[in-house]
Amino acid sequence: MIHFAWPWLFLLLPLPWLMRRLLPPAETGGALFAPFAARLELAGGHQGSDRPRPWRRYTALLVWLCLLLAAARPQWLGEPFSLPQSGRNLMLAIDVSGSMETADMDINGSQATRLDLVKQVAGDFIEQRSGDRVGLILFGTHAYLQSPLTFDHVTVRHFLDEAVIGLAGRETAIGDAIGLAVKRLRKAPGGRSVLILLTDGQNTAGSVGPRQAARLAAQSGLRIYTIGIGAERMRVRGLLGSQLINPSADLDEPTLKAIAKLTGGRYFRARDLQDLRAVYAQLDRLEPVADKGRVVRPVAVLYPWPLGIAFVLSLLMAAGSLQTREVRLD
Repeated sequence: MIHFAWPWLFLLLPLPWLMRRLLPPAETGGALFAPFAARLELAGGHQGSDRPRPWRRYTALLVWLCLLLAAARPQWLGEPFSLPQSGRNLMLAIDVSGSMETADMDINGSQATRLDLVKQVAGDFIEQRSGDRVGLILFGTHAYLQSPLTFDHVTVRHFLDEAVIGLAGRETAIGDAIGLAVKRLRKAPGGRSVLILLTDGQNTAGSVGPRQAARLAAQSGLRIYTIGIGAERMRVRGLLGSQLINPSADLDEPTLKAIAKLTGGRYFRARDLQDLRAVYAQLDRLEPVADKGRVVRPVAVLYPWPLGIAFVLSLLMAAGSLQTREVRLD
């Protein structure tokens, strides 16, 4: 629908008529006496040409209407929609060390690595976080920021899908990942800050210990949810036949529980696809997405159109005046 930002400007519509009626006509200065002027006028047949022509009057009126229309700032308002905004800063720290290559997961009947499972489930979780600023940290031997906090969740998921095993080294630096999250979230815009850290092992690299980093996170108000991923039973083939092993023997659950407790978060255990989906569903309940936020309507300004029409009509009037003067001189 069309909306005028300043509709009161239409009250100026009769202004030209009022000025013509109320103000006295402009006085002309001394005229130059030319005895032959009358003969030229009669010869040229332009007697009475100083009278305003009707087309000029109507064109001037149309220019005035277009100028008033542009000054009232017409706008096209689109359909209203709600813009959810929770103001939450949500950072995901995903382990891409060598152990995440372990193929002890099942996706729709197919054997998959732990990282493949995380990409699918965590990717869906990212896209559903409407209203949150989401960022991504990948860590192995080193931790680095793959995506800063952004509302562009599709891009964050794309960066997660591009993650490969060993990209940051084959060891695990849990403490450095937490330290990097604290550093990035400390400078983030106002709002609640949350870190979801997923790993399948224990801290084997880095310059900061996990518990020390967790205490720093607690001091800065960062809440950390930790997820330990990996199956507890896996059949492998050996020289003497197949045997059952525990592929998650290296998972340091006490440290992950301590990190969550120090920061006011929770620890979760994901052994398969269903477990991981349940973990992220529970995180959605613990850190709910924003409900309907402020209602906005897209606005498209329209004032350039009447302003352009007024400009073109003014040029046509000026061209007509010049042509009339040329005819008179002839």
